[in-house]
Amino acid sequence: MVPTPRPVRIGVFDSGVGGLSVLHALREAAPAAALLYVADTAHAPYGERSAGFIGERTHRIAAFLRARGAQMLVIACNTATAAAVQALRAGMPDWPVVGIEPGVKPALALTRNGQVGVMATRATLQSDRFRALLQRLAQGAHGPVAFHLQACSGLAQAIEQHPLDSPAVKACVAEHCAPLREAGCDAVVLGCTHYPLVAHHIRAEMGPQVALVDTAQAVARRTLALAQALPPGAPGTAAGSVELWSTGDPSRLEELAQRWMGLRIAAQVAPV
Repeated sequence: MVPTPRPVRIGVFDSGVGGLSVLHALREAAPAAALLYVADTAHAPYGERSAGFIGERTHRIAAFLRARGAQMLVIACNTATAAAVQALRAGMPDWPVVGIEPGVKPALALTRNGQVGVMATRATLQSDRFRALLQRLAQGAHGPVAFHLQACSGLAQAIEQHPLDSPAVKACVAEHCAPLREAGCDAVVLGCTHYPLVAHHIRAEMGPQVALVDTAQAVARRTLALAQALPPGAPGTAAGSVELWSTGDPSRLEELAQRWMGLRIAAQVAPV
């Protein structure tokens, strides 16, 4: 009998629960992979943190996941990608690292009137990485385009702290969608992995004619492509297994993992 190959072990992390949107896409794209997820809940959200703080947290969590046997890393956080992915890749050149950035390019392909909204954290929108992306894509756009950048202060925090359908979350979504609706945006980029968790509220505010752009599936495809070159994981790695870790109270992570992904898994406290 031919033994079943051991699956690869993929580490994933976000500032909090938002990366579950990426974890879900990864599980659909690579159901046999062993996934290790860390939510840095104790320090969420990253959107109002300094680049230095975000970089330090990113390196510590990456080291924790690598020590747990992760053969590659997915930074399921736009803010952490913007602040730290280049330094992390330079410091760990033998370890594949996949980042995530706002889906401005697909939004340009979807807009009909050239009015593109970008919902993201302030740290993401102010980062050099995002500004370079915006400039590069604007120069290559077919026809005039206007980018409406909406710093969604408080939205990721509301998603972390309140039920997804709570009045607090709905009010925060309404506040940040209003300027984009008034600007006539017909394509809106969800530039934080928390935001797909409340996409139904964003759609209700923006209207069914507006295209919402989420890059989780694109990240999953890129991860799967890189994973093909990895050797099997450590002995004992179970196909399709998921480990959940939180640096804060793990109950919120457990709750949303069950709601968003149908996973009934006890989350552990990550000592980082």
